[in-house]
Amino acid sequence: MTDTIVAVATAPGRGGIGIVRVSGPKVPEVALGLIGELPPPRHAVNRAFRNDRGEALDRGLALYFPAPGSYTGESVLELHGHGAPWALSAIVERALELGARPARPGEFSERAFLNGKLDLAQAEALADLISAGSAGAARAALRSLEGEFSARVDSILERLTALRTEIEAGIDFSDEALELAAMSALDVRAGDLVADLEALAREAEQGRLLRDGVVVVLAGRPNAGKSSLMNRLAGHEAAIVTAIPGTTRDVLREHVSVDGLPVELVDTAGLAESPEPIEAEGIRRARTVMDRADLILYLVDASDPAARTSLIADVKTLPEVPVTVLFNKCDLLSEAQSRSVAAEGARLPAPALLVSAHTGTGLEALKRRLLEISGYAPGAGGTFSARRRHLDALSRTAAHVSAARRELARTGAQELAAEELRLAQESLGEVTGRMTSEDLLGRIFSEFCIGK
Repeated sequence: MTDTIVAVATAPGRGGIGIVRVSGPKVPEVALGLIGELPPPRHAVNRAFRNDRGEALDRGLALYFPAPGSYTGESVLELHGHGAPWALSAIVERALELGARPARPGEFSERAFLNGKLDLAQAEALADLISAGSAGAARAALRSLEGEFSARVDSILERLTALRTEIEAGIDFSDEALELAAMSALDVRAGDLVADLEALAREAEQGRLLRDGVVVVLAGRPNAGKSSLMNRLAGHEAAIVTAIPGTTRDVLREHVSVDGLPVELVDTAGLAESPEPIEAEGIRRARTVMDRADLILYLVDASDPAARTSLIADVKTLPEVPVTVLFNKCDLLSEAQSRSVAAEGARLPAPALLVSAHTGTGLEALKRRLLEISGYAPGAGGTFSARRRHLDALSRTAAHVSAARRELARTGAQELAAEELRLAQESLGEVTGRMTSEDLLGRIFSEFCIGK
């Protein structure tokens, strides 16, 4: 925190504008060496950015934000020049000569957190906003950045602290047992906390889905139409499609959006025994990605009776992952055949749909299935961005509060209940960073880009 750091804050490559950001106690020296003066606070001045020989490296706007009224809480200098990579690199080199050092990934935001400008959930939301892949994800990240998620967490944490304080105060009078009415009131308050934590976790899960999305693997025997379905869902020719079995030999990935939910589609090699080494490796990779999927769409050629006959045995070989069977090529079936296939699907150990990658039949039902299995609710108002670690912290907090309730109800052991509430406080404090570890901070801020 005593170092002065510098980095390019704009994206790599050429652009109309490029920004170099400097933060730390040596900002006045860096400003003097680069532009000849320290600009007036929060006023943009047009200056040449010069090297140690006084030669102009670039010309643009310089802005100075004195501590503590800056993004990082430290003195900050921003130099807005042209987006030529050479010029930006030269400005950074000059700042290094003047006593700065290169910033680590996310170090500007880490300093903002350590200086109380952002809590941890807001800092993560900033990274989520930068990397948002959809309008919904961006809106959710902005809500978290503005403190909506943190405010909900802080409200519960305040009530949790008050409950723990009241129970611990009673420990000082251990010779007086808690009255039944007081015990009942404490239990009600603890129950309300658990309910609110579970409600917050459900909302946070929606934000996590917007951020992380789901992985959907297309699997099945050769020529079941997996690549055709990927192309139909992607809206373009993402995979090569031929009538030759075994065309797809490697894992192909494509990202699509289903009512705002990010979905990573994974096309795989056809599942069949093969003596051919390359095809066998493709099948091995297919089974590996299936193990890590959120959902497997197992395609079968509905017009092939032999493929339908082996379907139950094929599904039993799949990993313990939610599976939906897709009877593809239903456009080739008569109405009577479609009813017969639908009846076969009803007897399967997994949900089944009739679809056609060729005509698009059944794809709306398939999209509804994707939303159902993921638990995502399109158009949910007020969604904020969240991460798996937030959900884990909320789950552990609720578990500790529930344990405190059990201790009070079973034995009236205030000491044990108070300890469970202390553990609940620690778990919930991890969300916003009130209670965290150096390792956790390092992992979080390492995900940021250098200039942030």
